[in-house]
Amino acid sequence: MEGYFGFGIKALLFPGLLTAVISYLCGCFNGAVIVSKYILRDDVRTHGSGNAGLTNFYRTFGGPLTGVVILTDVLKAVAAVCLSTWIYGQLLPLGSKEVSLAVETLATYWAGVFCLLGHMFPVMFKFKGGKGILSGGTIAWMIDWQVALVVWGGFLILSFATKYVSLGSCWAGLSFPFVSWFVYQNYVILMLSIICGGLILWQHRGNIKRLLSGTESKFHLHKKTQ
Repeated sequence: MEGYFGFGIKALLFPGLLTAVISYLCGCFNGAVIVSKYILRDDVRTHGSGNAGLTNFYRTFGGPLTGVVILTDVLKAVAAVCLSTWIYGQLLPLGSKEVSLAVETLATYWAGVFCLLGHMFPVMFKFKGGKGILSGGTIAWMIDWQVALVVWGGFLILSFATKYVSLGSCWAGLSFPFVSWFVYQNYVILMLSIICGGLILWQHRGNIKRLLSGTESKFHLHKKTQ
C-alpha cells in the first residue's frame, strides 16, 4: 500500500476516517424516503417491496417526483466523492501527478463504500434504506469510463431485455470487482470494490431468491393511477 500511494497507512488514517463519516452522511440522504415521507407524506417503505429505492418509488408513486429521487441519489454520490477527493488532496502531500491520481482513485472507492452504507443503512431513517444501484452507478462513472461502461452496459442490457431490473442490478454488483481489477490491478482497490459489489448483492438477496424461483416482478413503465 505504501509503495503504491507513496506514503504509509498512518498518513491515510485521519483523512480516511473523516471522509468515511462525510460519505456515510451524504449517503443517508435517501431520495425515495425524503420525497415520499416529507413531500408526499406517504413513506415508500410501507408499500410494495418495502425498499427505499428508485424502482419501488416509481412503482408506487410514479410521476415527476421520480426525477427528484434520481437527482437526490446522484448528487449525494457526487458530493461524497468530490468531498472525499478534496479532503485527501488537502491533507496529504500528493507530490507527483501519478500519486495524485492514485490517491484520487482510492478516495473515490473509499467514499463509494461509505456512501453506499449510508444509502442502504441511513441512521436518520432507522437504518432502512435502498439497494444502492443509482448511487453506486454514479460512483462508477466517477471512477473510470471503462468501469462505468461494463457496469452500466450490462445493467441496461439485462434490465431492458428481461424486464428484471434486479437482474441488471446483480450484474452491476457482480461485475464491479472484476472490472475494477482489470482497470487498476491493485489489491486495495479490489478489496474496496468487493465490498461495494458485495453490499449491492446482499441488498438484492431477496430478489435473487425470487429470480431463481421465477416469482420476481418485472418492471414496466407506467404512470401511477389514483
